[in-house]
Amino acid sequence: MKPTLLVLAAGMGSRYGGLKQIDPIGPSGETIIDYSINDAIDAGFGKIVFVIRESFEEEFKELFNTKLKGKIEVEYVTQEVDKVPAGCNYIPERSKPWGTGHAILMAKDCINEPFAVINADDYYGREAFFTMADFLMYECSDKEFGMVGYRLQNTISENGSVSRGVCNTDDNDYLLSVVERTQIEKQDGRIAYRDFQKWVFIDNQSIVSMNFWGFTPLLFSYLETQFTQFLKEGGQEMKSEFYIPSVVSKVIIQGNTCVKVLKSDAQWFGVTYKEDKDKAVNSINKLISEGVYSKKLWSK
Repeated sequence: MKPTLLVLAAGMGSRYGGLKQIDPIGPSGETIIDYSINDAIDAGFGKIVFVIRESFEEEFKELFNTKLKGKIEVEYVTQEVDKVPAGCNYIPERSKPWGTGHAILMAKDCINEPFAVINADDYYGREAFFTMADFLMYECSDKEFGMVGYRLQNTISENGSVSRGVCNTDDNDYLLSVVERTQIEKQDGRIAYRDFQKWVFIDNQSIVSMNFWGFTPLLFSYLETQFTQFLKEGGQEMKSEFYIPSVVSKVIIQGNTCVKVLKSDAQWFGVTYKEDKDKAVNSINKLISEGVYSKKLWSK
């Protein structure tokens, strides 16, 4: 059975200043998602599921249905504040949903096979999709999930702070813990994260999660249980977030499922801020000049 790719594209792009999910960076109007999907198709994925918002659903579908028709199966789900497990209480006045863990949970009714998760605004590198596809088809199980790890120094924006899941692994490359740090940036030539009122320096070679995960559908049971508890404890908070690294950390602590860190030397870049776009455009042009991609991605 071919694995599925779940693309988290519901982010509002507040720091970026626009709908970065569909902002073109390629010479023929390609988005970062286009390159990820192209690589996923070539690596053997059989279906794409997009998590989007109702506010831009029509525009998003119009863009991707046309270019992907006949190339791969496509489904869409929406992430909204009111989409919570039955009986859960929350503040309806929230302006946005609860983050990546909540977003993945939205796809529980349309994924029945091993699947990968990626962010829409991150370029993960062509090799990483082949690495993940092999893992999902031959190794992934309810006892072993996976994650593609990247070096922290290769994932920092020059234009502001970023959020990263900082990983701790054992000698066999299994994840011991992953902590979401929501404000990481360069400080005095080094990399640091803000912990309450102080800056804590961190090794620039640290392995971080860029939300490129490999799961079986068992994850949805973990998500639903933890999200229900999360809402009971913090559902009345206006800005509480339900991040997938926190979910994975609890799964590891429970001991039923381990998480293998898949090493990849693939090139990563992203567009957290508007100023990051020039670097993304230059990176894609370089890959085109090296023959990795054609100038018109969907010309076939």
